[in-house]
Amino acid sequence: MLSALVPIFRTPDLRRKILIVLGILVLYRLGATLPAPGVNFGTITKCVDKATSGDSGQVYSLINMFSGGALLQLSVFAIGIMPYITASIIIQLLMVVIPRFETLRKEGQAGQAKITQYTRYLTVALALLQATAIVAMASRGNLLPDCPGIIDKSDNIFTLIVIVVTMTAGAILVMWFGELITERGIGNGMSLLIFAGIASRLPSDGQKILQSQGGLAFGLVCFAVFVILVAVVFVEQGQRRIPVQYAKRMVGRKMYGGSSTYLPLKVNTAGVIPVIFASSLLYLPQLVIQLVASGSTAGWVQWIQSNLVNPGSTWHIVIYFALIIFFTYFYVAITFNPEERADEMKKFGGFIPGIRPGKPTADYLNYVLQRITLPGSLYLGIIAILPNLFIELTGSGSNMSNLPFGGTMVLIIVVVALDTTKQVESQLMQRNYEGFLK
Repeated sequence: MLSALVPIFRTPDLRRKILIVLGILVLYRLGATLPAPGVNFGTITKCVDKATSGDSGQVYSLINMFSGGALLQLSVFAIGIMPYITASIIIQLLMVVIPRFETLRKEGQAGQAKITQYTRYLTVALALLQATAIVAMASRGNLLPDCPGIIDKSDNIFTLIVIVVTMTAGAILVMWFGELITERGIGNGMSLLIFAGIASRLPSDGQKILQSQGGLAFGLVCFAVFVILVAVVFVEQGQRRIPVQYAKRMVGRKMYGGSSTYLPLKVNTAGVIPVIFASSLLYLPQLVIQLVASGSTAGWVQWIQSNLVNPGSTWHIVIYFALIIFFTYFYVAITFNPEERADEMKKFGGFIPGIRPGKPTADYLNYVLQRITLPGSLYLGIIAILPNLFIELTGSGSNMSNLPFGGTMVLIIVVVALDTTKQVESQLMQRNYEGFLK
């Protein structure tokens, strides 16, 4: 394995990209631990563990996961990368609804630059909105229960404005970090930042399990992590290869085409996006309760806390699983257009053997996509609800929700690692004709 790493650092261009990525990740983790001005860091660190192990620990674990523990500590990068991800998803959805965005997408590089500009503007607005909501919750004592005084002079409006501006600026800087990695480094910048945040929490989560449950439980967890990782890698690599034949054509005096290739359709075409969508939607009721009905004993509040917020309840598991399946089909439908693929193949003289070009090809691609999306959605749902099933079957409470093999964590880590490895492999193949994974 070490010998396989040597060619990476022997290639100057690839070495420079790797060092850029590592340097930006170090700066990102430094900002994630740097407290925002006006935050009582000594008080807040004592309350984080208590908040993530209580009845609402699942929601705190979710919102804290993508920032690598920065959100509940109200650090400079507390908002993290989530505003940019949300803005990107909203822009993708608008491409289906608004013809203007669809036109920009088809204009090539100039249109893509305009879409990126709109995404940045929306990111700033979402970051400002999210920072305001988090600071308001913290100042009212709703962010971390039974933990007053986490903001010095919380009744001073100037102090709160400074914290909001700092967090918003931190989110903009994180967005720039992600774009810089994508442009000058290697891999997808946003995914690598999320990967770094999640990976930074694994040692502390493992230490908590070792101290609270003992060595046997820790060994079982490590074995479960290995089994699930192997299963996720196996499914993530799975794809349906549709054969495509290109007819021969004359251009001048030369003959082109006549080659055979295939169109790969992944089993998990949607990636981890459906899990993020479903998780965010499920935890909105808890956030609403904290903002408008904190401490209330009303019947609807108690029902939401018992059935939707509690990760071990049957209602929570069933709704979570159903939402993942729904969003998987929805996201695949808006990201993969069979008509466009069929038109592209017809334009360049390609066809699927036994299928006529044009609409029959589009119908066939849609048929195959619907068939492989079902097992992909079931796979995402099963992986995502594994921690919830452990809670339900063992009755161990919300402490199980912090296990490091939570479905979303495993999916992001595996998908990002595989994507980055493939890009490193392609870079080495271009230069040395010898891959990273020999």
